[in-house]
Amino acid sequence: MGAYLADGFLSPQSAYADRLRELGADGLDHVLVAVQPNGSSRGRIIGTVMLQGWPQGGEILAGPDEAEIRALAVSPDARGTGVGRALLAAVIERAGSEGIRNLVLLTQPEMKAAHHLYDQAGFSRLPERDWSPEAGVDLLAYGLILSR
Repeated sequence: MGAYLADGFLSPQSAYADRLRELGADGLDHVLVAVQPNGSSRGRIIGTVMLQGWPQGGEILAGPDEAEIRALAVSPDARGTGVGRALLAAVIERAGSEGIRNLVLLTQPEMKAAHHLYDQAGFSRLPERDWSPEAGVDLLAYGLILSR
């Protein structure tokens, strides 16, 4: 959540802040983390991503062969080091090993660095699946078809 707050993509008063804190707590889905490997902060979490399957995934999921990538975040001091790319690759690999055929995700229009990362990983825009959870909040959908 700190990464979203640092970039102004989330306010501390947002209802979504509580949802971010809860993600993965039920133990039903996969939460992957990146930790600081060296230095005085060794072992500190510097990135996270979640793979959430059907049916507990969000409104964007269309069926049991899909999973949603959620909460991809990298701490500001670890950006530009490949952590986000590595987390995205790891969650794609995990989805494939779980038999997922389609990955989907939602992102804010202002998250340009994330859009670039998704494009590089082979994701395509899915404008027909864009979603607005509340007035004034518009989220862009991206998807990736996984080969079997």
